[in-house]
Amino acid sequence: MPHVFACIDGSPAAPAVCDYAAWASLRLQAPLSLLHVLDHAQYPQPSDLSGAIGLGSREHLLDELAALDEKRSKLALEQGHLMLESAKARATAAGVDNAQLRQRHGDLVDSLGELQEDIRLLVIGRQGEASASLGQHIGSHLENVIRTLQRPVLVSCGEFKAPQSYLFAFDGSATARKSIEMIAASPLLKGLVCHLVMVGSESDEAWEQLKSAQRVLQESASEVHIALCAGEVESSLHAYQAEHDIDLLVMGAYGHSRIRQFLVGSTTSHLLRSSTGPLLILR
Repeated sequence: MPHVFACIDGSPAAPAVCDYAAWASLRLQAPLSLLHVLDHAQYPQPSDLSGAIGLGSREHLLDELAALDEKRSKLALEQGHLMLESAKARATAAGVDNAQLRQRHGDLVDSLGELQEDIRLLVIGRQGEASASLGQHIGSHLENVIRTLQRPVLVSCGEFKAPQSYLFAFDGSATARKSIEMIAASPLLKGLVCHLVMVGSESDEAWEQLKSAQRVLQESASEVHIALCAGEVESSLHAYQAEHDIDLLVMGAYGHSRIRQFLVGSTTSHLLRSSTGPLLILR
């Protein structure tokens, strides 16, 4: 059975990541896996230095370097295990039984790609351990993770709050309609208050698209509100979310071509950077 995966590290975001993952695991009735990846760039595996120029005749130095690498790697593994055990205790307190602990050595994006078949939902912090001091900037791995995985990604930002409502950023596209069907079929957001919001010009076609999506979600959500807002997408969505005190922002990921994103940017990326609450990115 596919699991809810939570990316656990030493960043301030880790407790909220664990809490959102526990919440999602209970909502989906899916097992929880807590994952810690030792970045090979930060904690390289012991290597053979005998061929290094100028070190061949200094065996004691080679031995010391190898011993330091081995000790550093062991300490990092132990630290990661302690973080996973702490996260498991937190998930257990939230009501999740038998969370699995997984520890890997390598690149986070590659590791998640290898585990993709086992992932039902990924929960990750907007900033990881290496970028926790970057303010509103997003972590170096996050966009690559979202682009690589063909799985929903719940991005934690700030402290945990069990969502009672969500805003779906709807644009009438085929991707958005598919995402609406995913939401309607999933227990993750079932029973929550939904706000379907489109940013664009006033038109009968836009309202008809919103009403069509509203009908799809009526059996899943406790209430479905629709709205058509004028202005810039990012600022309009944030303003609506703040005005209605909405807990969770939901959207499809990277709907335009990579060339267009390079030229004009991506709404997904902009919202990842500017949001102050959690985002659910659907693929």
